[in-house]
Amino acid sequence: MKEVLENFLGISMEKIGESIAQTVYMVSVSLIIATIFAFIFAILLTFTRKGGLFQNLIVYNILNVVINIIRSTPFVVLLVAVMPLTKALIGTRIGPTAAIVPMTLSSIPFMARLMENSLLDTGKGILEAAQSIGATPFQIIVYFILPESLGSLILSLTTGIVGLIGSSAMAGYVGGGGIGALIQNYGYNKFNFTLMYSLVVLLILVTQLVQSLGSRLAGIARRNK
Repeated sequence: MKEVLENFLGISMEKIGESIAQTVYMVSVSLIIATIFAFIFAILLTFTRKGGLFQNLIVYNILNVVINIIRSTPFVVLLVAVMPLTKALIGTRIGPTAAIVPMTLSSIPFMARLMENSLLDTGKGILEAAQSIGATPFQIIVYFILPESLGSLILSLTTGIVGLIGSSAMAGYVGGGGIGALIQNYGYNKFNFTLMYSLVVLLILVTQLVQSLGSRLAGIARRNK
């Protein structure tokens, strides 16, 4: 079976396995870091906005502008623009680990906006009730906001994962490694269209699987709310 696939695709399964592992590594690490920062920023945006529980328009406007600027920057442009930062942090501009830097930076504002919208779905009356009984900001987040908005947050994470899969493929075109690099170097450049389209189909199937799983988990969370 292995030999049949290698003959069909024109490349060793070890090389494909290595590229898949690199993509999983890039997406996983970027997702963890981006989720942490995006959630923090989403909380700040929700709490400090006009009419928020802890209104602070200076903090809100600064954060809002920074997020909008990064969100409006195409990923390819951001990928190149942050290369000096990537070099300073990682020690190299190429490779899967280096690709994590621009992937994370582009994902944080995107996911922060999605999470902000999820958190805003929480009824203002619930937050005011929590504050009226003396709940601390931490308690409001853990015991009121998270349970109420969990289903929507799961969908936000799902969208973030799908976006990171696309970013990882794009990063591969400029030395990031992963499936994107395999498509470029061993598919397109060598006119191996069987390999190229097979990997494209693989990415589509993975994306559909992630989306379906996220939608199902979100549905469960909303029913158990």
